[in-house]
Amino acid sequence: MKHIALIVIGTLSIALATTLLAMPNQIADGGIVGLSLILYYAFGISPGIVTFLIFVALIGVSVKYLPRHMVYKTLTNVPLLSLFIYLTENLGQPIGDPIVAAIFAGLFIGIGFGLIIQAGSSIGGTSIIALIFNQRFGWDVVLMTFILDGLIVLAGVFVIGPLYTMYTVIALFIGKVASDYVLSGFDAKKAVNIVSLKSLEIQKKITEEMGSSATVFKGYGVYTEEDRKVVYVVLRSQRILYLKRLIMEMDPEAFVVVHNVKDVFGGTFFATPAIEHTIALSSETNDDEGVYQEDPNE
Repeated sequence: MKHIALIVIGTLSIALATTLLAMPNQIADGGIVGLSLILYYAFGISPGIVTFLIFVALIGVSVKYLPRHMVYKTLTNVPLLSLFIYLTENLGQPIGDPIVAAIFAGLFIGIGFGLIIQAGSSIGGTSIIALIFNQRFGWDVVLMTFILDGLIVLAGVFVIGPLYTMYTVIALFIGKVASDYVLSGFDAKKAVNIVSLKSLEIQKKITEEMGSSATVFKGYGVYTEEDRKVVYVVLRSQRILYLKRLIMEMDPEAFVVVHNVKDVFGGTFFATPAIEHTIALSSETNDDEGVYQEDPNE
């Protein structure tokens, strides 16, 4: 039931962004929706109907070349998307600022795609064509999808002009960022490698003052030709400044590398709510909010 709700909400988000923001302001898109919008701008054909007809044609071809489970993923989404677009395509009004329309169209389309992918489904479109080429000729799916989407966007130059095509590129970029946030979450993490002569003391401080755990690796310095202990810790982004201050207080010569972490799963990297609450209460006396992290290798 949750997955169905995500698909419906995601599809509705894409449809409304298309009809209320993109269509009235001459913004295009990639994939099936982008092609239907270009045909709408050129000939006034209903994008809802075009989206459905293109989808039926793609399904007819893909059934012959692709495994059934790949085809089934789009059987609900695209007809629903076509219906939502058809029902709302006359409701939009120009807002007077195409770049604002592009930003918010990209935002809501990206959120919609993220929700659909999170539900384990897909809109299909150019990715179906790319998969067919992959099955037939072994061509790279990601590259082919990018090329096909790029050709659709570039085709917009001849219909909506170069300026509005550039607005479309802005919308696509924002959509990609938005879908990434939906899939990976807003609770960003950082992974930190600490190389220091005082690695064990630093690790102890991290455990005691930050309520976090860590993994200690054995390392070897090529320049110094000496063994070193390397501390590896994963923590939430808002904790990184406190960690840096803690390290600098103990060893100003420490070598620290901070990585952006797209996702963390498996093991028990962060505490259960009850443990987090306990640590937060104990750390409030030190004017610092604690976050608990367990090493999955311990």
